[in-house]
Amino acid sequence: MVLDRSLMISPNFSGIYRGVSEIFPDRPDSNNPDENLVELLTKADRPLRVKLGIDATGADIHLGHSICFRKLRAFQDAGHTAVLVIGDFTARIGDPTGKSETRAQLTAEQVAENAKTYLDQVRPILDFDTPGRLEIRYNSEWLSKLDMAKILELLGTMTVQQMLAKEGFDNRMEQENAIFLHEFLYPLMQGYDSVALEADVELGGTDQKFNIAVGRDLQRHFGMKPQFGLLMPILIGTDGVQKMSKSLNNYVGLSEDPLIMYSKLEKIADSSIAQYFELLTDLPLDALPENPREKQKLLAVNVVSQYYGSEAGDRAQLDAMALVKGAAGEADAVPEFSLATVQFPAKLFYILSASGLCKSSGDGRKLMQGGGVKLEGDKVSDVNLTFASPAELAGKVLQVGKNKFVRLVS
Repeated sequence: MVLDRSLMISPNFSGIYRGVSEIFPDRPDSNNPDENLVELLTKADRPLRVKLGIDATGADIHLGHSICFRKLRAFQDAGHTAVLVIGDFTARIGDPTGKSETRAQLTAEQVAENAKTYLDQVRPILDFDTPGRLEIRYNSEWLSKLDMAKILELLGTMTVQQMLAKEGFDNRMEQENAIFLHEFLYPLMQGYDSVALEADVELGGTDQKFNIAVGRDLQRHFGMKPQFGLLMPILIGTDGVQKMSKSLNNYVGLSEDPLIMYSKLEKIADSSIAQYFELLTDLPLDALPENPREKQKLLAVNVVSQYYGSEAGDRAQLDAMALVKGAAGEADAVPEFSLATVQFPAKLFYILSASGLCKSSGDGRKLMQGGGVKLEGDKVSDVNLTFASPAELAGKVLQVGKNKFVRLVS
């Protein structure tokens, strides 16, 4: 459930509270800044330190991940300091929240490479330029220096029963799936990040409440004022049913081509579009078009423009319209695939696989048989269709479904 604080929040804080699912502690009738975030925001005599931790366990960020980054930017715009914690140490464990089995442990080199790509992808969201508005910290800075005495002290702040109540652990116990001892350290390490950074507020998805609460407990243990927890909703994926996830293939990646991003977003289900506008845009929610189709197009062009600029957003919209009308040749912004990597003569289903439009040649055959493949706007169902040379395909747009396109180049 999203909090509605529109009547009690000043315009200066509207961006901070937009779309928030939960704040804890939360006593809106209290004048105590330790239990009412509005009071803290109003009375603080310094910029608050607002923490967001990310574990670089993969290379790509999708729009579901962007929600907390956008909230972090709202705090920056209100004059506070965003503290972005790259969990280069904790990523070697991996957050066990919601996982049915132990994560594979990553090497330091894998984590460093993933962290670099993460930062590149969030540059359009966060203010990297204004002095004092952003700290980027790596938690190996303090976690790698913990000695056994300090680790034992951290372990002594929590019982096994408390840890087993954590989301995921209880299910794994019931299913008799292994829980390794190092996984118990993850919430304590994330919590200790808040101690090391003296965080005033920590952001996270609703699935992070346990970990953020551990940070509050540890700050209290070390004689500090406990941070506020601010939780954001989990974004529903493009299927309109499950949470956005790359593994479920219902995601919109921040690094995706503008046309692909636009094409996915202009088909968001009516049941999800209100959530997308609230969490992914700054548009006033009481001034949106009434027509559902116009809402979809406005959402798509707005989000693409945030990451690639308004010109790219408008271009993606025009190209999407051209593709729908079958005028693929008029679409300028379609991502390219070089046929130089393909050995000719080649069947089209192999080219589908080589270009990444489908998972395998067998998948490509099935898509063609099902009528899901177009070449220059025309359906292609003949699985034996073969091309003798790249020249026969150069400049043509190959399309799978409604959202995947490549322009073939020699």
